[in-house]
Amino acid sequence: MIDYSLPSTEPRLWVFDLRQHKLLFEELVSHGQGSGDAQAETFSNTPDSHQSSIGLFRTMNSYYGRNGYSLRLEGLEPNVNDMAFERAIVIHGADYVSDAFITQTGRLGRSHGCPAVRVEVTYPLIDSLKEDQYVFAYYPDAEWLTSSTFLGCTAAPAQLARR
Repeated sequence: MIDYSLPSTEPRLWVFDLRQHKLLFEELVSHGQGSGDAQAETFSNTPDSHQSSIGLFRTMNSYYGRNGYSLRLEGLEPNVNDMAFERAIVIHGADYVSDAFITQTGRLGRSHGCPAVRVEVTYPLIDSLKEDQYVFAYYPDAEWLTSSTFLGCTAAPAQLARR
């Protein structure tokens, strides 16, 4: 879970093991440079917006790319985040996600829309999430909160399982 309503200077990404009822990670996470400065405020599904996306994502495969070890995300919400794969919105490590960067600039560095994490946790975090897990990115956007099929619980349970 990512809570973009919190500032980038605070941990706002949590990974839970629901079977074991354990918190695995509580981490800093970046947002897109088009989404705001220290605080994310705007979100997009548009290519080249450099904004983060909110909503429910299904994790795909890990791979090595331009940003090193990364995790592909599939957005599950039409017109909210369903362009994530095409936009190359992935979880990856970045040196601008650190306490030292916060000390220097007063905020985390910002990505091109990806939820980037500390380099030191990249491998274990991605490995805990890869291949058919879910990532939920939250922000109190009134329109999304009232229209999301997943938040309104109008989706049949099988709809999630089929994805």
